[in-house]
Amino acid sequence: MRWNLISVRWAGVAVLLVLLALAPAGAQHTIIHAGRLVDVATGTVTSNVDILVLGNLIEKVGPDLDVPDGAREIDLRHRTVLPGLIDSHAHICLQPEDSVRSPVLYKTHPYRTLEAMRAARLDLLAGFTTLRDLDNEGADMADIAVRDAIRAGMYPGPRLFVSGWALTITAGHMNLTGLRPAVDRKLDQLAILVDDRDAMVAAIRDQVKDGVDFIKIYATGTMRHIDRDTLEPLSQLSIEEVELMVREAARWRMDVAAHAYGGDGAYNAVAGGVRSIEHGMFLDDRTLDLMVEKGTFWSPTMTVYLPDEGADAEETEFRNRVVQRHRDTFRRAMAKNVKIAFGTDVGSLPHGEGWQELQRMADYGMAPMDILRSATLVGAELLRREDELGRIAAGYRADLIAVAGKPDQDTAALRHVSFVMVDGRVVKQDGSAVPD
Repeated sequence: MRWNLISVRWAGVAVLLVLLALAPAGAQHTIIHAGRLVDVATGTVTSNVDILVLGNLIEKVGPDLDVPDGAREIDLRHRTVLPGLIDSHAHICLQPEDSVRSPVLYKTHPYRTLEAMRAARLDLLAGFTTLRDLDNEGADMADIAVRDAIRAGMYPGPRLFVSGWALTITAGHMNLTGLRPAVDRKLDQLAILVDDRDAMVAAIRDQVKDGVDFIKIYATGTMRHIDRDTLEPLSQLSIEEVELMVREAARWRMDVAAHAYGGDGAYNAVAGGVRSIEHGMFLDDRTLDLMVEKGTFWSPTMTVYLPDEGADAEETEFRNRVVQRHRDTFRRAMAKNVKIAFGTDVGSLPHGEGWQELQRMADYGMAPMDILRSATLVGAELLRREDELGRIAAGYRADLIAVAGKPDQDTAALRHVSFVMVDGRVVKQDGSAVPD
């Protein structure tokens, strides 16, 4: 056993040395003096801790660290410092008004790309240093372009993982409705329509060729497909169809995320092997238990289903029933230890206001430290980046945020993020954006 422990310790040292070797040549040291530091892995908070950053990586964490010659010093002694947040369900190519006027009808792809650039920056300044983008909603390759521009250093932005075009079925979610058929057939849709197995495989390969990071499928319909009496959602895919797409994605070393409200469609998605369920307001115990068994993640996105202001009485009553079920499902999922990955569905929610979902989780009974874990550790694990994201520790990416309050006790403190560092670059300080 002693030799095994020594081997593990040396393996950790080796990984750290490799990561630090990746720091850019001539990279500058930055030392951050934190008044309070949240360790989401242990659930503890330490006072008066220094964080030494070299380039885009954290080199050391501890009290009273030596300041290297020429290092930049950042004083956050009156702030709580924690890892940059991970939004596991975002839409940079979507804006709230797009739910009223379909963007594929009224906006050009270049315009939507510029919107996506602005959206990504707003979310970053709100403390979300990593976004898992779930479907460009018909914006062609705008999400891929924005991701690549950020990675190339053209302008600062969050770390993006994108799914490109999602896969759905004819007449299902993301297929335009209400248009004259002759017109409808000539228009771009909001997703790729796949109605047989050959089309499913071909669509995934096209997405891989275009450069996506993972695949998104629609396993159930949307709100208009929900039975208003039983609240049963439309099932769009069989277990066998999901298995086929999961296998094809796995060939390219990619995971599959499934939009699924509940019912048979959600169960089929989990049984078919998807990495995550998105939304899931009607998940039953059978599906939740299978998720625990398989290690399937769930991103609930609860805030966006609240009734809209000005909606008629019938729609408001329906939405309230949905919200009640969503809250109940969230509490049952917590009790069963489902892996809950924080996600906002921002895009339907205004960009930069992801804090609303943090507050919703607190209102529904999740403890503040567990909310922070959901928005850091769990999100990193969902992305298979738990060895580089989601913690403030040596060898991890230098993604840090700071707030004036104590988010480990009250997540309302995250409504006002005063400091943001992403990949070692300060983009917000003293509550204001840093010029590019």
